[in-house]
Amino acid sequence: MFVEGPFGTGKTTLAIETLFAWLEDGVPPERILVMVPQRTLARRYLLALREADRGPLGDVQVRTLDGLAQEAVRIYWPLIGREAGFSEPEREPRFLTIETAQYAIADFVREAVHRGEFDAISVSPQQIARQIIDNLGKAVLMGIDYREIPRLLAAAWGPERPRRQVLAYQAAGRVAQAYRQYCLENRLLDYPLQIELFTRLLEKPEFREQFFSGWSHLIAEHLEEESPLAHDLIRAWLPHLEAALLTYETDGGYRVFLGADPQGAYALREICDGVLTLTHSFVMAESPGLEALQAEIAYSLRRPGAKPAPKDSDLAFRFAFHDYYPQMLEWVADTVARLVYEEGIPPREIVILAPFLSDALRFSLGQKLERRGIPYLSHRPSRALRDEPAARCLLTLVALAHPQWGYTPPQEDVARALAQAIEGLDPVRARLLARIVYRPNSRQETLTPFEIIQPEMQNRITYVAGERYDYLREWLLAYHVREPEPLDHVFSRLFGEVLSQPGYGFHDDPDAGRVAAELVESARKFRQSLFPDEEAYLEIGRRYYSIVDQGLLAALYVASWRDELANAVFMAPAYTFLMRNRVATVQFWLDVGSTGWWERLYQPLTHPYVLSRHWPPGRVWTDADEFERQQDMLYRIMSGLVRRCRREIYLGFSDLGEQGDEQRGPMLRLFQQILRRHPQGESRA
Repeated sequence: MFVEGPFGTGKTTLAIETLFAWLEDGVPPERILVMVPQRTLARRYLLALREADRGPLGDVQVRTLDGLAQEAVRIYWPLIGREAGFSEPEREPRFLTIETAQYAIADFVREAVHRGEFDAISVSPQQIARQIIDNLGKAVLMGIDYREIPRLLAAAWGPERPRRQVLAYQAAGRVAQAYRQYCLENRLLDYPLQIELFTRLLEKPEFREQFFSGWSHLIAEHLEEESPLAHDLIRAWLPHLEAALLTYETDGGYRVFLGADPQGAYALREICDGVLTLTHSFVMAESPGLEALQAEIAYSLRRPGAKPAPKDSDLAFRFAFHDYYPQMLEWVADTVARLVYEEGIPPREIVILAPFLSDALRFSLGQKLERRGIPYLSHRPSRALRDEPAARCLLTLVALAHPQWGYTPPQEDVARALAQAIEGLDPVRARLLARIVYRPNSRQETLTPFEIIQPEMQNRITYVAGERYDYLREWLLAYHVREPEPLDHVFSRLFGEVLSQPGYGFHDDPDAGRVAAELVESARKFRQSLFPDEEAYLEIGRRYYSIVDQGLLAALYVASWRDELANAVFMAPAYTFLMRNRVATVQFWLDVGSTGWWERLYQPLTHPYVLSRHWPPGRVWTDADEFERQQDMLYRIMSGLVRRCRREIYLGFSDLGEQGDEQRGPMLRLFQQILRRHPQGESRA
C-alpha cells in the first residue's frame, strides 16, 4: 500500500495502526521492520510501541538504511573486507562518524590547501572536508563510482565559465581518492564505505536471500526523504514481503541536500498494489485561515493548478514592520510573553524559526525571553561543537588542565568559561577575575588562587564566587598531577564532580547537560574509532582538542532531538523544525526579508541537483535552473511550515537585517503580493 498526502493528514498514524493490526493478527514482532530516513523520525513509533495497553511490544525494529548497513557489515566483515581491498581484514573494522571522518580526511585537505589547489574557492578547510565526504556519500547513494564526481560537476559547470573551478573539482577528487586509500589501509569505515559494502553484500545471492527473508512485513516512512539506493532496495524487496506500507509526504523532500530523491520515491507508487491519497489536514483544521494562506502561497509561487484564496479570506498570519533588527526581536519577545501570559498558550506550543540561527540571534533573543520569564530551547544540528557555550566552557577548562598540549586559551575564552562555569559570576566580574588570576605565560601556576587577590578586588568579585573558583581551580590542579586519562573520562568527571554541582553553571541546566553528554560521546567515539589500541591518552586528547578547536562539525545526537517534550519555546532553523515532524500552535518566522529562505548554501565543491540520477549527464547548470529549484524549495519550506501550524503565524520584518543589510528577499516580495490581494492591516513597530 502506497499512502500519500501532505503533512498532517494522518499517514504516520495510519502506519502505526497498521503495525498494531499486524501484531494483533499474530505477526511475530521480530518479523516487522519500520524503516525511517533518520533516527529522529523513529520517535513516534518507539513511543507507540512503549504504550503498555497496545499489545505485544516485542522486537519490532525501527531502523535507518545506515543502521541496516552497519549491522550487516559488522556481521559479514570477514566475507566482504578482503574483497573490498581492506588491509588486515581479519581484524575488526573501525566505524567512523561524521566527526571522526572529518579528522581522518583533515591532513589530506590541509596538504592540498597548502599547495594552493583550492585557491579558486573561498571556504575553510573544514568546509572542504565536509563537502568531499558529502560527495562520497552522494556517489554511493546514486550508485556511481565516486571518481566520476569531478567529471559530472565539471560538465555541469560548463566550458564557458572560469576553469579554476574545474581545477578545484579535480583537487577534491584527488583528496577523495587519497582519503579512501587511507581508509582501506586502516580499516576505517565512514558512512559511504559502509553503504558501499552493504551494496556489495546485496549483490551476493546468499546474503540477498537471507536479508530479504529476515522480515515479512515492512513500513517505509517518509520515502521522499530517502535516497535512490533506499528506493532501489525497497523496489527489490517488495516481491519478497507478505505486506508493506509506504508513506510519502507530497510537499516534502527537505533532505535533497543530503541525497534525498522525492522524484524517485514517487515512482514506487506504480508498483504498489494499492494507493491511498489523504488530503484532510488534522493540524490546520482548527484554523481555516491556514488553508487560505497555503493556497495563497501556492498561487504566488505559480504551482500547477493553484488558485488564490477567496477575497474575503482571513489569512492566518500577523506581521509588523520594523526599521532595525533589534526592534524585531523585542517585538517577538513581547508577543511571545503576551501569548503565554494572557492567552495561556504553553511555551512548547510556540516555535521561533529563521533561515539560519546565528549565535548572536540565539543569545540576544534568548536573553529577551529569559527577562520575561519565558523558558526556551534551541537546536542547530549543523553547528560546530565548539560553538555551543557549554562545550566551549568544557574545552577551555580541559585545555587549562593540560598545559602539556601547548595550547594557551585567550584570556577572553577563560573569562567566558568562568562565567559559564560559576553560578552568579556575571561576564564583567568574570573578565576581572580572569585578568587577575590567569597567567598564561607562567611556568608554575596558570591559575592563581583567589586568596592572593587584593581585598578590594575580592569584594568586587564576591567571596562566594571566589570560593567556587578556588574549588574549580583545585580540581584542575589535582587532575594535572594525576596520570593522564581518556579525554571523555575527563569531560565526564569535570561535569559530574564540579560543573553540575550546586553553585556551578551546569546545575539545573538541562541544555548544558545535553551538550556535555554529546561532548563526552564525541570524544569517546574519536578515541575508540581512531585509536582503539592505544593508551597515549595525552596525545589522543590533544588531537581531539585540536580538531574540535578548528571547527569540527557535530554528528547527529538523538538526545538533542528529545528535548521537544520540555515546556519551552523552541528556536531553530526552519529546516531543523521541518525534519522534527512536530507541530506548534503558533509559529514566528524571522528575517522574512532575508534571501536565506531562498538561496542554497555556498557549497562550491558539491551540488545536490547535479549529483542526482535525474540530472542529464553533460547538461550545464544555468541560472534558470537555479531559479526554478529555489522557487520549488521555497514553496516546500513555506508549505511545510504552514502545515505544521495549528493557529497562526507571526512574520518578523526589519528593513535592515542582522548584519545591517537591506532585507528585500523573495519571501518578503511574496507576502507583499499576498497583502495586495488580502490587506491585513499593516502595522509598523
